[in-house]
Amino acid sequence: MTVRESPAAQALRLVTTLFPHAVGATLGGSAAQGRATPTSDLDVAVLLPDTDTSRREVIRHEGRLAELFLNTLADIPEFFAWDRARRRGTVLFVYDQGLTLMDPHGHLARTREQARAVLAAGPPPLLPAERERGRYSLTCYLDDLVDTPPDEPYEQLALADFTLREAAHLLTAYHRAWTGIGKWLPRRLLGADPVRGRALLDGHRVVAAHADPAPLAAAAGQVLDLYGGTAARGVRPALAALTCAHRMKRRPV
Repeated sequence: MTVRESPAAQALRLVTTLFPHAVGATLGGSAAQGRATPTSDLDVAVLLPDTDTSRREVIRHEGRLAELFLNTLADIPEFFAWDRARRRGTVLFVYDQGLTLMDPHGHLARTREQARAVLAAGPPPLLPAERERGRYSLTCYLDDLVDTPPDEPYEQLALADFTLREAAHLLTAYHRAWTGIGKWLPRRLLGADPVRGRALLDGHRVVAAHADPAPLAAAAGQVLDLYGGTAARGVRPALAALTCAHRMKRRPV
């Protein structure tokens, strides 16, 4: 029986081959949590000396896709602040939960402690304008979802996707919790609010399986209630007008 090489071994060889001057590296994502599949990509954060340049690269190494977060030691504080501001904390979690690949001088351990301090502080609260834009956007998506007939399944499912994403953004923000995209959206959502989060996810599944928007609409309405209910359609927050552009063509606001 062939023994499959571990993702950590593959990631370490990637680092030592492509970045022999690295001063630290860690493997994060599903591979670090033991949830990787044979085709899962490798999320690798690499610490570089200050003579190099911070950047992000997506490459294929030895047949496996790898997403590389490359940062110099001097750039780490600014990069962590940026990662916190966008509320996903993608690289922060790579450092916090990752498997150590190499750390010859202790730089990775110190960077990991910095990441954990930022994660413990949580993402920043939404600004008033951000709250209103999110509330307005979710109201628009929700209205369109309820109005879309079941014989328009493509439109209905697309609107369900946007409703879920906007509601997840507002719900995680309400709890000062981290959000996510892709497979991390349901994980972060359930971690932030198991009850309301599951109601949103179950509602989305019902739209996909039965073309019934009612459960998702009710769950999204609960999220809007946390922010004062549905937004008034007569006054559009800045930058939110395009959210419902197609709707305004059909119905004056």
